[in-house]
Amino acid sequence: MSIGANLDEVRHRIADACHRAGRNPSQVSLIAVSKSFPVEAISEAAAHGQRHFGENRVQEGLAKLQLLPSSDAEIEIHLIGHLQRNKARHAGSFASVQSVDSVRLAQAIARRLDRDLPILLEVNVAQEASKYGFRPDEVPQAVEEIEALERLNVKGLMTVAPEVVDPHQVRPVFADLQKLAEKLSLPELSMGMSNDYAVAIEEGSTMVRIGRAIFGNRPEAQA
Repeated sequence: MSIGANLDEVRHRIADACHRAGRNPSQVSLIAVSKSFPVEAISEAAAHGQRHFGENRVQEGLAKLQLLPSSDAEIEIHLIGHLQRNKARHAGSFASVQSVDSVRLAQAIARRLDRDLPILLEVNVAQEASKYGFRPDEVPQAVEEIEALERLNVKGLMTVAPEVVDPHQVRPVFADLQKLAEKLSLPELSMGMSNDYAVAIEEGSTMVRIGRAIFGNRPEAQA
């Protein structure tokens, strides 16, 4: 299937999940994860109405921003992967950073900004040793400290759920993050990927990060 057909299918499944949850599909933003795909793939998706894209690596995202034609000016690229503090100066080049995983990183970003930047705090809900993010119990204090920094706007929370065969197994992860965001009055929840986004939407996700279901297997995985 083409990127356009894949986008239509994903949008249809988002609408179905919203219907099951009694939600309006307009409440869920689709972020197409373009990691490892060429800028031409972004332009093809943009031709089918996609505006929000996610990149995991700073340098790759910056390169694509430079390569995008002026006709794709409405495209927004969000940084969704781990950001090292020594690359914090690049954060302001992106539409948002969804992976702020420490107060020190937030401080490093804030020192280098010349504009307001929306951010999400990454939360390691399942407390997996292999993943980045705040522990859930650390989030309230982190929000308080980061909101005191100039130019950073904490919009919500993000998580990467454990990889499982049955996506319903990670429903509690999404439910817990939704409860935490609600407690903190944070409107945005970035949770759900190609394998589990329908369940995430049913549990309140406002942003889903979809790569494989739109672009296919990554080129690096095909080598």
